[in-house]
Amino acid sequence: MECPRALLRLLILAFLFLPGLGAAAADAPRLQSLQVEIWPEYDRPAALVILKGELAADVKLPATLSLRIPASSGGPGAVAYAADRTGPLLNLPHDRTPAADAIALRFTLPERFFHVEFYDPIATGQSERSYRYVWPGDLPVAALDVIVQEPAAATGLAVAPELAERSTGSDGLRYRSAKLGPAAQGKAVPIEVRYAKSDPRTSVEILKSGASAAGPAVGTSSEERDAFRMFLLTGAIALLVTGASLVYFLWWRRRERPGAGGDAEAKFCGKCGSAAAPGDRFCSKCGAALA
Repeated sequence: MECPRALLRLLILAFLFLPGLGAAAADAPRLQSLQVEIWPEYDRPAALVILKGELAADVKLPATLSLRIPASSGGPGAVAYAADRTGPLLNLPHDRTPAADAIALRFTLPERFFHVEFYDPIATGQSERSYRYVWPGDLPVAALDVIVQEPAAATGLAVAPELAERSTGSDGLRYRSAKLGPAAQGKAVPIEVRYAKSDPRTSVEILKSGASAAGPAVGTSSEERDAFRMFLLTGAIALLVTGASLVYFLWWRRRERPGAGGDAEAKFCGKCGSAAAPGDRFCSKCGAALA
């Protein structure tokens, strides 16, 4: 019976000297929502990963959070908070600690919304490219959403888990998204992105060069193109109507001018041949009576 007693002593010592370990896992603040966005090769030859989180309504403020990001990122590019979902982002002081193949971030939220960004390298030496991010499950999440931005000039984009929703952003880039539902604390959620791309430029560089080459944009959707064509057609019709109205007006003025034509027959002097104005009874040149 000595072994069970020794094991019991070790467990007691662990709870006496490390009381915070069990409590930290049990008392981790819950997230109402977490949105994971992955933008491969957006403005760098790397993946921009954005974590947008919202605390659950019953979590008391201020709340201290700890979450890990990949060590390969070198650290966060931004850690911020906001008072609401669309409010301005404010810089948030944070601590960072190396943890195996990750960097542990720790920060205290004065409001319910946080925003974390980091860049993670992507191998771009081959046309077939891939990136894998794993949400480590540091916090319990009631609703996990994933959004992946398709790089400009990329083809064959595939994401696991499958992201069924597709859309085009105001930047002209295509997006895949899906609501994955709840994510339990301690359960890792891997997200794998694969695509083909031979152009070494980033999406930002490709979009800029495309805009300068094409000139001012007049819309990319079929509805916008149809509206632009209708605008041109309406303008052409207006010009034709204006021109026709002007020609008619000049013709009408010419008809109304006395002596410029019409029904009055021109008179000439039978003696000297000089032209006479309508209504003249005598020639203005020789004085002969006009017939």
